[in-house]
Amino acid sequence: MARSRGKNRRTGNTAQDTADGGPVAGTYEISTGTAELVADDFYPDAWTLMVNGVPSSHVRIGHPEQLDFEYMRWMAAIIEPFVAEHLDPATLRVTHLGGAACSMARYLAHVWPESRHTVVELDATLATRVREWFDIPRAPTVKIRVGEAGEVTRGFVPASRDILIRDVFAGARTPAGLSTPSFFRAVHSSLAPGGLYVANCGDHSDLSNAKAELAGMAEVFDHLAVIADPPMLKGRRYGNIVLIGSDRELPADGSVEAAAITRELLGGAVPAQFKDETWTRRFFSGATPHPDQPA
Repeated sequence: MARSRGKNRRTGNTAQDTADGGPVAGTYEISTGTAELVADDFYPDAWTLMVNGVPSSHVRIGHPEQLDFEYMRWMAAIIEPFVAEHLDPATLRVTHLGGAACSMARYLAHVWPESRHTVVELDATLATRVREWFDIPRAPTVKIRVGEAGEVTRGFVPASRDILIRDVFAGARTPAGLSTPSFFRAVHSSLAPGGLYVANCGDHSDLSNAKAELAGMAEVFDHLAVIADPPMLKGRRYGNIVLIGSDRELPADGSVEAAAITRELLGGAVPAQFKDETWTRRFFSGATPHPDQPA
C-alpha cells in the first residue's frame, strides 16, 4: 500500500496487451482480481500500478533509481547506510515479500549491480505481466517467486539472506499472519547473523498496529527503530510507518549515522524522521504483540 502523489490520472477501460508487450493504460485481469496501469502525467515513460484499486508500485521505465513512493525512499535511507557499514554489496542477498512491479528490487539492484534479489509475489498472473510491462532485471539479479509470503518465509533456509523487506498488503492492511511473533521468528531465522528486517506498516491514527508489530519484533530482534513523517507519528491520519529490526546496533539519536539518515529523510517531498531505539521502545511500551494465527 502506498500514498500516491495526487496527480491527474490517465486511464483506459479493460486493456489489451500491445504487440511488444509494453505497458498500456487500462485494467487487466490478474489471479487475485484486477491490475490497473495508470500513466504518469509528469513522465511519459512512468506508470503507477494499482492492484485491486490500491496504489501498489510506481515505475519509470529506464530509471530504476527513481522511487516515487515516500515510504520506499524512507526504506532506502536506512538500507543503504546499513549495507555500507555492515555488508558486502558484491554478495548481498535481499528478499522482498510483496512484489507488484518490483520497484524496490529494481532500485537496489541498480544501486548494487552484483546483489541478488528474490521477490515473493502472491499473484502468478501479475508476476508474469510485470515482467512483460517493465524493465525488471532478469534472474539471477531479480527472481520472482510466486507464493504466499508467510509460507515462503517459513520455508527459507536459515541464515540464507542478508536483508528481508516486507511490503505486503491485502487491501489497506498487512495480512494478519505477517505481523505475529511466529512470523518474526521465521524472518529472524532466515537472516544471516546481523541481518536487517524492514517492514512497511500501514496504520491508523491510534498507531496500535505499529505498536503491536514492534512488540512482536522485540521478542526476536535485539534492536529496533522507526521511520515516518511527523503527522503520522503524532497520530493525525492513516499512513505508512517503516519498522526496522536487527541484531546489530542501529544508529542512536545524536550520532553521526543518525544525523546522515535524518538529512536524507528531510530532503524528500514528504520529510520524515528517523526514531532510534530509545524512542521506539518508549513508543510501543505496554503494547501486546498480535496473536499468532491458529495452525
